[in-house]
Amino acid sequence: MKIAFHGAARTVTGSKHLLTLSNNKKYLLDCGMYQGMGKETDDLNRDFGFNPADVDYMILSHAHIDHCGLIPKLIKDGYKGKVYATPATKDLATILMADSAGIQENDLKYVNKTRAAQGKPYISPLYVTEDAERAAEHFVTVDYGQWFTIDENVQFMYLDAGHIIGSATVHLKINENGKETHLTFSGDVGRYRDIILKSPQDFPQADCIIMESTYGNKLHEEITGTVDKLLDWITRTCLEKKGKLIIPAFSVGRTQELLFTLNQLENENRLPDLPYYVDSPLSLEATEVEERYPQDFNNRVQKLLQSDHDPFQFRGLKFVKSVEESKSLNYRNDPMVIISASGMAEAGRVKHHISNNIENSRNSILMTGYCEPNSLGGRLKRHPKEVGIFGQVHEVHAEIGEIQSMSAHGDYNDLCQWLACQNPKEVKKLFLVHGDYDVQLDFKNRLISKGFLDVEIPARHTEVGLS
Repeated sequence: MKIAFHGAARTVTGSKHLLTLSNNKKYLLDCGMYQGMGKETDDLNRDFGFNPADVDYMILSHAHIDHCGLIPKLIKDGYKGKVYATPATKDLATILMADSAGIQENDLKYVNKTRAAQGKPYISPLYVTEDAERAAEHFVTVDYGQWFTIDENVQFMYLDAGHIIGSATVHLKINENGKETHLTFSGDVGRYRDIILKSPQDFPQADCIIMESTYGNKLHEEITGTVDKLLDWITRTCLEKKGKLIIPAFSVGRTQELLFTLNQLENENRLPDLPYYVDSPLSLEATEVEERYPQDFNNRVQKLLQSDHDPFQFRGLKFVKSVEESKSLNYRNDPMVIISASGMAEAGRVKHHISNNIENSRNSILMTGYCEPNSLGGRLKRHPKEVGIFGQVHEVHAEIGEIQSMSAHGDYNDLCQWLACQNPKEVKKLFLVHGDYDVQLDFKNRLISKGFLDVEIPARHTEVGLS
């Protein structure tokens, strides 16, 4: 048995891990898109490092684009098998893949117009809307907590990862040459005591673990302070400076967390009387999907639903659908809050909002989650005096802020708590993926101190044999 790490290897995006058995059957765990990697991003997304036509099965952990975003290209390039996912993941991935295709098609129109003026050749999208629609037809749903037989060699079970709606940790029983091996893939591990979702579930003892490590050397701020911090930013920007508060937010997970928090402020009679725009058609669809799976909410939200039938709705909220209405927000000077995708500010409508508003000192840009260092969000977090957006240099006069408590990824305490159900001495190999290399080195040392004997940080396209 061999495992090859073709994405999220010493970096945080592009999750792809290929398991090959001795009979040459291949099982792909996730097929994510690289995001925010600067000029390298496009090349990284065009090179799988393996032939999609050779893959027999694919198991998806959850619907974030860095885990599912290249499934349409995988199928376009020759994969013919099924894509296993939880029901909520299938629903979310379907709309995310279609949205990704639309963003590529629209953004490349703008980029190619500039390239044509410079005499450069056009760039083609990784895939188009038809490819995304075709990919959705390959999905097969599997519920949490049941062993599902793929073939005579492999069974797997999904358990709740507590990261976003439908997110799962993946647990495989692999029978090879008369021996059974238990392999666990963490996907992305959520936070214990999340404000909306259930905590990650304990899992059976594993022989081998592939584990994310995004916040492997960091502790998040207390979630309990999030409501007040968000209110402070609204008050300072919109009420005192009379400006716009622009919040880049992933359409799945982060946007719903922001809406839930703003709803809480309204329930407490503390929500300022302002227009609140969610400028992302995808966010509306994702919120509707999330509301279809209330069984995944934690006990606190279950209790809230008894008195508040829609915890994502409040006074002043409006979802922006059309491009024309989105553009019109940039011509307005009245105070407002704009929540828009993507969370790293690397693509989508929020990038245009930042471009049009970053030079005005009345405005603020509030980051609420992890950003690749080379992404626009990552660059803004370093508080530059100027920044390039769409090929133009802008002076940064808007206030740049961050709320670190709003993260769907567990910090190192959460990650260690997730591993606490394991006997470290029985884990023969633990691979760290989905993290920056310096962070992974710190987390590796922490895990060794907890008794895990063999912790490896594979590089991209590294293949490792498991005895």
